[in-house]
Amino acid sequence: MNARVTTVAVATIASVAVVYALGVSQRTGHAMERTIAKAEVTSGAHGMTAAEHANHSAAMAEIARMAAAGDEHAGHAMAEFAWPPMQAAPSNSKLPADAEGAKARLASSPRKGEYVKLNVNCKQIVTWVVKPEGSGRAPVVVVIQEVFGLSDWIRGVADQLAADGFIAVAPDLITGRGPNGGDTPSFAGDPERVTATRAVPRDEVTAILKASREYGLQLPQANGRSASVGFCFGGSESFRLAVDEPNLDAAVVYYGAAPTDVPPPQPPQTPPPPFVASERLANIKAPILGLYGGIAQDINIGRTIAPTVEKMKVLTKVYEPHIFDGAAHGFLRAQTGNNGANMRASEQAWPLTLAWLKKYTDASSPRS
Repeated sequence: MNARVTTVAVATIASVAVVYALGVSQRTGHAMERTIAKAEVTSGAHGMTAAEHANHSAAMAEIARMAAAGDEHAGHAMAEFAWPPMQAAPSNSKLPADAEGAKARLASSPRKGEYVKLNVNCKQIVTWVVKPEGSGRAPVVVVIQEVFGLSDWIRGVADQLAADGFIAVAPDLITGRGPNGGDTPSFAGDPERVTATRAVPRDEVTAILKASREYGLQLPQANGRSASVGFCFGGSESFRLAVDEPNLDAAVVYYGAAPTDVPPPQPPQTPPPPFVASERLANIKAPILGLYGGIAQDINIGRTIAPTVEKMKVLTKVYEPHIFDGAAHGFLRAQTGNNGANMRASEQAWPLTLAWLKKYTDASSPRS
């Protein structure tokens, strides 16, 4: 297998480290305080009891701490909390609904997904499963959440994958971690879901994802092929699953980084040291498709792409990154953002996703 890289990706990512060093500074002091204050307003801090507000503020402070320490997923959460309110994108049956339109799309879907519980290491993991209409055999796609839990939006992505011919299996990685042992809906707000997601041990995440894949493959409708698709935190976990699951046929990574063996830098190290892709990428057999926002809009993830390209080339693995200039991190979830750039990226990225999945999960095609 050979690494494949789009021309625009190579041209753009070559100067990421230079751009980062010249243009990025750590947000501290009053700037961070203003961000947290705005985020608390937009993430639902009002209308809570005193105890709930205390928990919410603690969650916000922890996310800010993680973001300052270089956690790109916490940084994404902080940025998203501060976004202005958005309108739902116009309904388009060829794309997943965005976050604002997902609930309505799910309510009108002819594919009635269901919650099942998977036994993973003696825990019952809540999992959303949606199957294509009809009786034909279909590949299994594990849908991996953002840091916001098994949201309506992730369930909507799963429903869209089923509409496009795949069995979608989306586990709730924070099952049992909410108040009174609750799942994603039990948390007071997204900040609490973010801190819960980031607290799940990495080996537990991998075990849940593997169990989800195995569950899907045991369904009578499954054709024996499997893939993963993930977003932000889930994008990184989709890449990681390709490392840890040698029988995965394909992986799609939306704005997530490849695994690294280097511990995260300790603040106030600005800019961070160069990204070093993990030696464990040698274990990958599945072809990887990467879909990313623009470098200027998503530099924390963008700086990881060039080193990953080089590592995958050396290892002769298939890695095809696409960078959508002007689009933000999280563009598929926020399709009306960034003055049309997010929608343009979504309209390109989703067809690329489907083509990739179909190419490598067709039961009649040889395995990589």
